[in-house]
Amino acid sequence: MTTEPTETTRRNPLSREKVLQAAVALADESGTGVPSMRTLAKRLGVEAMSLYHHFRNKSALLDGMVDSVFAEVELPSNDADWQTAMRRRSASMRDALTRHPWAITLMDSRTSPGRATLRHHNAVIGCLRSGGFSVAGTAHALSVLDGYIYGFTLQQLSLPFEPPADLEGVGGAILENLPRDEFPHLAEMIADLALQPGYAYTEEFDVGLDLVLDGLERERDRWT
Repeated sequence: MTTEPTETTRRNPLSREKVLQAAVALADESGTGVPSMRTLAKRLGVEAMSLYHHFRNKSALLDGMVDSVFAEVELPSNDADWQTAMRRRSASMRDALTRHPWAITLMDSRTSPGRATLRHHNAVIGCLRSGGFSVAGTAHALSVLDGYIYGFTLQQLSLPFEPPADLEGVGGAILENLPRDEFPHLAEMIADLALQPGYAYTEEFDVGLDLVLDGLERERDRWT
């Protein structure tokens, strides 16, 4: 059965950018990654075959979706020292991955990366090289940084709470049923830290990132 184009699609013809925007929106809603071509076509009000004029296959669509996420990440500034630039880039990357959780395991998996992806990696490598890292040291630093960013974000997204109010409810329920004599250290951390006013788990990201950056600074000159 042929799908007749709607008045909206007649006025606003399909484009690569529109397909990508719809695909990313569907992936964000489902959290499972690239949608089927049929589902995407339905969202756009077109036939599935229309999508292949812009993306030759589903893998190409996924390349574009990942590239669009990289495009949201702040590039390291040439005006900042490498630590400041990497701190900003790391925070921006975490924010992008939090908005698009499906992308975490895909960011470095593409064999046909787009220009935003290439631009991002080139800028990060250039920042670290300008900061005094050798080529090998740059590879080490990038691996450590991205491993920390991706890992923390995955853990953050898997937690059974979001705002502090949720943490209070979840933590309070655990503490209430926790045998304190058997698990004294866990009980102490929940009561004396997690349930205290103002505590936010997301702030742990900055603590860990400072440790990572300080460690990279110490090792920089040893990596040749």
